[in-house]
Amino acid sequence: METPSSSTTLALPKQLRSRHPRSSPSSTASSVPELCSSSSTDRDRSSTESAIFTIYSMYGDDEEQTSWTASSTFEDPSKELDLSLGDSFSYSNFFNQRTSYVSNTDTTFIDLSSDMKPFGTLSNPHDRTRLSAISNGSANSSYPLPLSNHANSHGRDTLELPTRSKRVPPIPTRSQSALTSCSSSIDLDAVSPPVSHLTPPHNRSPPLLRSREHQVPEPTLVLTPPQPTSSLIPPSSQTPSSSPTTKQQSKLSSPSSKTSLVPSEGEDLDAFHVRSTYAHLDVIGVRGDGYEEGVERTRARIRASRGSELRAEAALAGPSEKSRELEAEELNVLSSLDRYGFFIVPSHDRLVLLPSGPLLKRLASVRAGPKLAPSHAVSVSSLPAASSPLKEQMRVAKWDRMLEVLSRDDGGNVESWGIKASKAHKLRQRVYKGIPDRWRRAAWEVLMNRFSKSGRKAIEELGKDYLQDLEKPSSYDIQIDLDVPRTISGHIMFRTRYGLGQRSLFHVLHSFSLRCHQCGYVQGMGPIAATLLCYFEPEKVYAALSRLHDTYNMHTIFAPGFPGLLQAIYVQERIMESKMPDVYAAFKKHMISTTSYATKWYITLFANSVPFQTQLRLWDAYLLEGEDLFIAVAISIVWVYRDHITSSSANFETILSLLSSFFVPEDDDSLLSWIERMLGDKKLRSQMAQWRQDWTELVALGKDGEALL
Repeated sequence: METPSSSTTLALPKQLRSRHPRSSPSSTASSVPELCSSSSTDRDRSSTESAIFTIYSMYGDDEEQTSWTASSTFEDPSKELDLSLGDSFSYSNFFNQRTSYVSNTDTTFIDLSSDMKPFGTLSNPHDRTRLSAISNGSANSSYPLPLSNHANSHGRDTLELPTRSKRVPPIPTRSQSALTSCSSSIDLDAVSPPVSHLTPPHNRSPPLLRSREHQVPEPTLVLTPPQPTSSLIPPSSQTPSSSPTTKQQSKLSSPSSKTSLVPSEGEDLDAFHVRSTYAHLDVIGVRGDGYEEGVERTRARIRASRGSELRAEAALAGPSEKSRELEAEELNVLSSLDRYGFFIVPSHDRLVLLPSGPLLKRLASVRAGPKLAPSHAVSVSSLPAASSPLKEQMRVAKWDRMLEVLSRDDGGNVESWGIKASKAHKLRQRVYKGIPDRWRRAAWEVLMNRFSKSGRKAIEELGKDYLQDLEKPSSYDIQIDLDVPRTISGHIMFRTRYGLGQRSLFHVLHSFSLRCHQCGYVQGMGPIAATLLCYFEPEKVYAALSRLHDTYNMHTIFAPGFPGLLQAIYVQERIMESKMPDVYAAFKKHMISTTSYATKWYITLFANSVPFQTQLRLWDAYLLEGEDLFIAVAISIVWVYRDHITSSSANFETILSLLSSFFVPEDDDSLLSWIERMLGDKKLRSQMAQWRQDWTELVALGKDGEALL
């Protein structure tokens, strides 16, 4: 049995979501979620939604959002960015890597002196496909290189930005046919197996270690003043390998391209600037991905001064970026990573302990606790360090025996997993005990397949939809770009601005915003997609989001009016009323609506309310149980703090502050065990289903507004 390597996982989001207008040309986003919109769909938002987010924003992240406009970038043609990606470019070909292409641009070129050794091609960061660089009868050179980087032979990037009237002419070669030597010949039968995602440091060595096996020459890259053209944003790419005997032109710009990428008809110019920038950087790459902060390019006017231009140019990667020795700063970052890939522990306001004592008692009807009970919970100074569970190795072996390979690709790599029939009865118990992190990728896929009753073919079709949607503009691109850098905090995969992690997150959210015209894009999608990105490739993350949307009813959570959110809150209140009547009465007495504290729980699937390792455990169970799981989590929190809520010293501020805190469970096993027992109660599950039907009837009768606290 094969054991998949552990996955690196990501940081908690900094901010919840808001509904944004479908057309947003350079609007200023505020930390308070915007509820007004310009589309008919958004006008359907009810006053309930306004109440939800107006109250929630009082306790949200106060980080100021940046306003920007790309229009100024294009005011001066001499400073425009030419981001055309060349002849007949499409993302399907770009990802499939089945066709070689030849650059015929007359504006941008890479100067390779005749004595330079060949340098490698762009490598897909997910499958590390090796290309054969063939040039004029020379021997094949096959080795992977990271995202395309360009630098000169002196170890620095030499980038010149002449005015548009002074375009750089193509470099003369011995013959026009010599340019064909830059084309890549892909040996599809010799593709190396996909490289798994980052593993926790305790399981294998840091993934960013590099060697200098190949001394890669650093060509001089001369970029013309770019003009925005590309609307496509691939998370990984391959470009032609260069010839040691010719001076070649770059594929990044091709005015004569048959499918020169230009703004779509009626597309907002600022939105196009965002898409074209991500497409350009997907081909070029950025320097120091994972340990440098990067340079802002879409939310700031980087060409306002020569200094900002130079900083932006210096942030582009060079061809030796992935083959050079690690610097001391990089080694320090790698040595500081925890098992999930965080280089710093995210900080949160109002950290409170979620004690395990009250979780020892099953959910049952209870009365109020002591009137003199404290109204404040025990504070926690910092988040606990992420450590390996004591029984993880034993559980790894059990999951190894329980899972089986269902299919493999042509190279022998596992494409899909399944549960052995003889072990299926143990699945629920083992999920609640915790899926070992190295099996989490496979287990999540199995759980989603079982719940959605779909498989590999459905995932492949969704992957095709993802690539097709990358070729289309989205009216949400500006807002997605604003949210991407602040979605997670402290994780190496998402640290660098426009690094692979941030680009992949943008790609996924861009494509997913086009899947459902009702939902579009909302901010709560970001942390969900970011978590999945640490275990799956972007196209599989898109497939996972689609299945969460369709079969896990996340559509109703994100749709206008938030019908699924309000339904979940109604069910939660019915459970509180029947099992904790005094707590329900306290909420009513202090006029605390459930939407004021529970909205962020449901919309982000608790991604910014509990530590990351706890979030993963909850998601394990969610993919098994479905939407009832997070109602159970909400009930467990209220259950633990019921005495604080009914205390004589409790009031509106203390209760709302308590339930808006960041919860640090004393013991994850106790929390999951309590939830397992609650959802294992068949009578209660039947009642929950009935309450959902009751809510649907109330909505139909127009009485839903009076049914909630």
